[in-house]
Amino acid sequence: MKTLELMSQLGHERVCFWHDAETGMRAIIALHSTALGNALGGTRRWHYGDEHDALHDVLRLSEGMTYKAACAGLPMGGAKSVVLLPERGMEGTEAEARAMGRFVNTFNGQYIAAEDVGVNEQYIDWMNLETEHVQGGTGSGQGGDPSPHTALGVLRGMQACLRHIGVDQFAGLTVAIQGVGSVGAHLAKLLHEHGADLVVADINKDLVQELVESCGAKAANVDEILLHPCDILAPCALGGILDSDIIGRIQARIVCGAANNQLDKPSIDGKLLMDRGILYAPDFIVNAGGLIHLAGTYLEMSESELEGKINEIEETTSHILEISADRLIAGNKAATELALHRIRTGSVKERLHAG
Repeated sequence: MKTLELMSQLGHERVCFWHDAETGMRAIIALHSTALGNALGGTRRWHYGDEHDALHDVLRLSEGMTYKAACAGLPMGGAKSVVLLPERGMEGTEAEARAMGRFVNTFNGQYIAAEDVGVNEQYIDWMNLETEHVQGGTGSGQGGDPSPHTALGVLRGMQACLRHIGVDQFAGLTVAIQGVGSVGAHLAKLLHEHGADLVVADINKDLVQELVESCGAKAANVDEILLHPCDILAPCALGGILDSDIIGRIQARIVCGAANNQLDKPSIDGKLLMDRGILYAPDFIVNAGGLIHLAGTYLEMSESELEGKINEIEETTSHILEISADRLIAGNKAATELALHRIRTGSVKERLHAG
């Protein structure tokens, strides 16, 4: 599918490609929607197979950010950016980050960049040397690392899922976490504090070992973690990992994790999970904690307002699960309908009703 056709299909307002002659950096910014306000979304640094893969990723991610902000009740839109790395694992440099900052600046504040895979606070600080339109750095009003807040939101989503099936505690339950980087590690520690038994997997064996030692977690193979018998499966790595084959073999009662775009084909895979009796907490509902923290900081919310907003993820998740059960539709479909309803009405608070 051609770029403009794909943009039109997903409803994007603007997609820009950038090549920086000085550093050789190649990047894409996808602005999905500013209907509710300026768009906030992370910058991802990744080695893609080709430009089409990068474009597909940034388009889906930016669409998800629009839905995430709307469902979280934030007066903000959705966007995302990717830096196309020529090789895997390349460290970010100040020159590259500043080039990315100049790219972000061409959007004149309609796009506010933040952290994603491959980007940390230092990278954001370097971007901030070229543009004020960033969040997630160490400076005043930047919000810092959003990972702990994302993890807390996922925990709240899990609590909503457990309550939906009549369970009131994590003690005695097994949670399998795929990916224990910044968000996954924070989530593991929160779950350990709440009494859950953990099974973890990551391509970085040092991260796994740290949780084995600090939280008593069991290590699993990265190729097997999605199929590990558990009460809750928490995908916290990259997206597109739940396809028809995997869904047919999952041994979990609940899927609730931090990864974006977990469903390979959302229109099909959400229903497959429902048909198998697996409760699915839509990713862009439960992983909104980091966005809420950074957007709330940008909007100058108080600490108590930010905390309350992240805690609302539990209520929103419960609401979506109820709509899904009442109307016999997949949870991700119910969540998307809520987002689109709020965008159409211009209201970030209006609820979606069953019927």
